Amino acid sequence: MTDREVFLNNIAEKARRPRHQLKDNPLVPVNDLPETTLSGKTQDELLEIAKANSTAVNVNLQVTTKVDLPAVLDDFIRDKITNNEDDPYQANDHNHLLLPTSELYADFGLESWRDGLTDPAPTFWKPGAGRTTNITTAEHAGAAIAFADYLLAESCSITTATTPGQGRAFHFLPVHYLAIVRKSRILPRSRQAMDRYDKAIKAGELKTSNINIITGPSNTGDIEMVLVVGVHGPLDMTYLVVSDM
Repeated sequence: MTDREVFLNNIAEKARRPRHQLKDNPLVPVNDLPETTLSGKTQDELLEIAKANSTAVNVNLQVTTKVDLPAVLDDFIRDKITNNEDDPYQANDHNHLLLPTSELYADFGLESWRDGLTDPAPTFWKPGAGRTTNITTAEHAGAAIAFADYLLAESCSITTATTPGQGRAFHFLPVHYLAIVRKSRILPRSRQAMDRYDKAIKAGELKTSNINIITGPSNTGDIEMVLVVGVHGPLDMTYLVVSDM
């Protein structure tokens, strides 16, 4: 018997009630909205929906092509780090660029771009380096460029599965954040993304400790209803859609 079953049996015993077994009480959906909302939309239509929703979640959504991708990334680095010397975060050593360790550079044609970076020289998330090393690196990153798995049109959210080369803290600790995502991987909403993750995990294609759904920088408001963006995590977020992939 697993620890989970022992735990649940103990709760049922203390509550003096029988265990609720899912096999005896299968889920019966009330409707099919999770599957049908925005279904049938083309990638172009989903992209336009994501664009329309990006303002509400304070996301800078940009579109580029594979050939222009390196130049757009260079502009992001110049804007957030190289030409941003007055940023108070840089005065506190938040002046390096954080990149993932990933095989996806080749898919996006970014190997030469990555290897040629010198100003600033990038710091990489290190698989197996340990929690302390990578978190410290992410905490002091002026900017991070990540690879996202999917873009959800309904909420303008990106999803990223935690991997050895791109851990959880990678997405939430740098000052500025950019996520690259293929246009072909824009999905209507979270249901479609979870179905794909479930299939990949069951097939052994994906091993992950968690899946992040990120809907722009964090928002908070005080008692006077003044919205403040980026209090917890990056100050700003850019989602960069590669249109010909």
